[in-house]
Parts: sequence; structure tokens; C-alpha cells
Amino acid sequence: MKKQVDPRMHSAEHLLNQAMVRRFDCGRCFSAHIERKKSKCDYRFDRPLTDEEVASLEEDVNGVIEANQAVTERFVPIDDARSAYNLSRLPDHAGDRIRIVSIGDYDHCPCIGPHVSATGDIGRFRITSSGHENGVLRIRFKLTRP
Repeated sequence: MKKQVDPRMHSAEHLLNQAMVRRFDCGRCFSAHIERKKSKCDYRFDRPLTDEEVASLEEDVNGVIEANQAVTERFVPIDDARSAYNLSRLPDHAGDRIRIVSIGDYDHCPCIGPHVSATGDIGRFRITSSGHENGVLRIRFKLTRP
């Protein structure tokens, strides 16, 4: 990661990604811009989201936040990680052992970024807008303080 990423927003990105995977069977975002005040994620997707789908995603993410699930990490050999995870977003210098960040039983993902210690530290998640163009769904979101 090029700059210091806000742990609350970064953990929220992981939750949104898993909510998208579970609800729509799509991949995790292929591009993300994570900042303290507002963030966005881009997904390969074939249509815009309905208002009901946006509300459902917010409910999914906020449900995990409210459950105050532990955020933990473990390190696995890169060959094991390659067979279980998509490593394409990790930098080349990630090393021979890959850090896997787990958010309770909800999400497990290779990651080099900072995270909260429990989802209750994230705050309330809100999708501020979403749009679809040329096969890309962009979701913008904000957090309120816990």
C-alpha cells in the first residue's frame, strides 16, 4: 500500500467485499481507493444495484460490525496461500509468508494493510452512492464513529 490506510475503513472494505461475494457471487473488488473520510470499491459486475440491494449490503456489513467479531491474522507459506486465495492484489515484495486477515468466520483474505482488532471498532457503514458503467460497479461508502 502506497500510504497509510485507515484501519476502520480498510476493515470495512473487507466486509463489503465479502458481502458482495456472498450476495452476488462476484469477485472481490479489483480496485479500491480507501481514505479516512470516504472510500470506493470497483467490482466487475453486469448491472447497477437496486435501492433494495444497496440497503441489503449495508445490513450485511453493519450486522458483522454489530456482532463485534475479532479481527485476527496468521501467516502461511506463499505456496499454501496461492492454492487458497487470489494473491493478485498483493505487492511483489509480499514475501514468502503471506498474512491472512480473518474477520471472525465471515471473511479470510490475504492482506498487508492495517485493521481494527474487532469489528465493533469500525462504526456504522453507509453506502453513499453506487454507479455502473462499462461493466464496472463502483460503490462509495463512509463510516460514522463507533
